[in-house]
Amino acid sequence: MFDQLRWDDNGLIPAVVQDAATKQVLMVAYMNAESLRRTLDTGETVFWSRSRGELWHKGATSGNVQRVTAIYVDCDGDTLLVLVDPAGPACHTGEASCFYRRLQPLP
Repeated sequence: MFDQLRWDDNGLIPAVVQDAATKQVLMVAYMNAESLRRTLDTGETVFWSRSRGELWHKGATSGNVQRVTAIYVDCDGDTLLVLVDPAGPACHTGEASCFYRRLQPLP
């Protein structure tokens, strides 16, 4: 399966994280091969932190883990859709989703 994925030049692939029950998009993060393996092994999301340059187990310190229910690959093989059962807010601000700010109203 890993050889079917289209990793970027840094060995990363975007992962859109969606609540499996409500279908709300919770966050977008990046995975490398190791974080995807750990996600598959543990059943909880593990990402690659581009800012810290290390693996990041979502909820390891906050307790707001995301239990994975399914992972889908898009038609181009360059983006993952990760369906989760969240144990709490996804955003570090405490919001349920990282997408809580509207850019501007549409006409």
